[in-house]
Amino acid sequence: MAFDTKLMEILACPVCKGKLDYDKAQQELICKFDRLAYPIEQDIPVLLENEARRISTEES
Repeated sequence: MAFDTKLMEILACPVCKGKLDYDKAQQELICKFDRLAYPIEQDIPVLLENEARRISTEES
């Protein structure tokens, strides 16, 4: 089973409620506004701010 990209239509950043981008290679959901990367573990997005990785300006 893989992450269902249809979920992208209803998922939002828990911090700013903005759009998330899917990074298939890193298995993360990216919020470019807050510069946070939320992990996808076992095909389930972990949308918790304290679990998110800060991304650098170069990455975003």
